[in-house]
Amino acid sequence: MKLKALMIGALLLSPLAHASDVMFHHPYARAMAPGAVNSAVFVELVNNGAQAQTIVAASTPAAGKVELHDVIKQGDVMQMRQIEGIEVPANGKTELKPGSLHIMLFELAQPLKEGSEIEVTVTFASGEKQTFTAPVKKVMAGMKHASH
Repeated sequence: MKLKALMIGALLLSPLAHASDVMFHHPYARAMAPGAVNSAVFVELVNNGAQAQTIVAASTPAAGKVELHDVIKQGDVMQMRQIEGIEVPANGKTELKPGSLHIMLFELAQPLKEGSEIEVTVTFASGEKQTFTAPVKKVMAGMKHASH
């Protein structure tokens, strides 16, 4: 009887939403200009689930340090800042794009060159992880999907 009660309790406490409800559309990593030391990853996140999902971390073998970032305007100056998470609303989407939310890559193992690709793993607040492949593109080439 105790086992049955424990199992029912565990089911009730388990989250009903799954990060696997989040799909990654049109991902790309920014190709590095000569002399650049950092890069970024952009992607459209689509949540097909009934509950919001929050990305709390990201990693890639291509970089020694990865942070979640946003760009804010303070007065006449645009400033990039690290943030704690990126929310993808229930049955909605969040776009990571230049000048806005993005995944920032530091301490790159080697320069990111157009035509190559990197693997990116994101961690959700639930602890669940998902990996996607991001081709390396020039920023304007990566943004072209929006016009389709």
